[in-house]
Amino acid sequence: MTSLAAFNRIHQVLDRNVVQRGDQPAVIDCDGGQVSWAEYGALSEAYEALFRLNGVRPGDRILIVAENCLAVAVALFAASRIGAWAVPVNARMAEHELERIVKHADPALVILTSHVSKEALAHAERLEAKPVQTGAGRVHLVQRSGTGPEVMAEGADGVAVLLYTTGTTGDPKGVMLSHANLLFAAKASAELRNLAPADRVYGALPLTHVFGLASMLMASAHAGATVQLASRFSPAALYQALREGVTVLPAVPQMHAVLMAYAAENGHEKLDSDVLRYVSSGAAPLDPAWKRKAESFYGIALQNGYGMTESTAGVTGTRNPKGLADISVGPVLPGVEIMLDESIGGEAGVGEVLTRGPHVMLGYFRNPAETAKAVSVDGWLRTGDLGKIDENQYLHIVGRCKELIIRGGFNVYPPEVEAALNDHPAVVQSAVIGRSGEGGNEDVVAFVQVTKPDAVQASELKDFVASRLSGYKRPSRILVVDALPASATGKILKHRLLSHFAEALNIPEEV
Repeated sequence: MTSLAAFNRIHQVLDRNVVQRGDQPAVIDCDGGQVSWAEYGALSEAYEALFRLNGVRPGDRILIVAENCLAVAVALFAASRIGAWAVPVNARMAEHELERIVKHADPALVILTSHVSKEALAHAERLEAKPVQTGAGRVHLVQRSGTGPEVMAEGADGVAVLLYTTGTTGDPKGVMLSHANLLFAAKASAELRNLAPADRVYGALPLTHVFGLASMLMASAHAGATVQLASRFSPAALYQALREGVTVLPAVPQMHAVLMAYAAENGHEKLDSDVLRYVSSGAAPLDPAWKRKAESFYGIALQNGYGMTESTAGVTGTRNPKGLADISVGPVLPGVEIMLDESIGGEAGVGEVLTRGPHVMLGYFRNPAETAKAVSVDGWLRTGDLGKIDENQYLHIVGRCKELIIRGGFNVYPPEVEAALNDHPAVVQSAVIGRSGEGGNEDVVAFVQVTKPDAVQASELKDFVASRLSGYKRPSRILVVDALPASATGKILKHRLLSHFAEALNIPEEV
């Protein structure tokens, strides 16, 4: 097998599979259609031709407004063939959110997977995009003028993908991941899971998120495994897939919880799959009792891991046997370093997690100031998470330096939600925090100070932010209050919100 070290672009992994296992299954699309590696490679070349026909050059950005389907994967590899930057974003973004990313990324071409996403179709209609029938489905395209290509770095150090996170300021930040970053992540994730060509990996994790992109799609390509894509998560569809040949399930806690609830409602306490061999949970902490429940349901160990967009997903990962009480995120992956900055932690043995290695991003697009804050001159990435390392050298995440909320595996930054709430004329100020829910998931809770009593109802505020925020960012509970607890300087004391309003939070919300 050709070493990844010999590769400079991610599409070369695909091309290797075309040569070595051309007639074997590569992708099962969300509609059930299946393509071989040879067909996968040919489709990526067809998309390359389509993109070039629409003026895409090396260094241009291609915005992929999408939900999971074969067209997304094909577009990612096609961009690599040209030397363009793929910019995958979730089609369920609100119009305002998408406009901000378009303005910042300045793509030369926008492709929308309108055949699998009503939200992508709505964006396409608003943008007056042209429909194009392709071998990977009917998509919409928008060719933009006046954009300029970025200067491409040589070899594997060139940018492959630009992934957007909101950032603590509420402004979009584009994380530049190189071909080398993704090739490393693909190998590390595949080896952690012992992926092989005989595996079928379930692909409900969004390809617009680093977990789905690196640890699912790219890892499967590295191993020559089949990936079965789902445009949207459905517990019924997942349950059926697990009974019909899926061997590897990467997911987030909320997906596991909903699947187990679905199975229980249909009279199944356990999955009873003969082929499922690996199940992982990422993007949120594990609860010991919940982990035991999940392992009883699946009949195998539930693995955990840790990473972030800026680290191309993976930093650590477990290989635990079933029943082990460990809820750490495991030891570092091969080639990765971590250390703790205990000046941040506030107690002995606890500190901000720093990581270094070939997984660390190139930086934030057109934002050198934020890049300098995040990555030191000697390559250490500040994660913003607090951790401790046990006697086995396993990392435990114990909290956050920042106010990041993780909901359904997606990052929610309070400043962005607060900004949406504060746009309402009756709102004086707001404070948004996360509150722990089932399976390590977090609810987005907003405390809103208004101009006068009864100036606005919580239901009205929910409607108000619905057009401004993606679904996973919208508060699950809004509490309208007369005043927020604050210091003498007027700074909102967020750590006191839950206790200060405990009684009100225990009262059911009016519908």
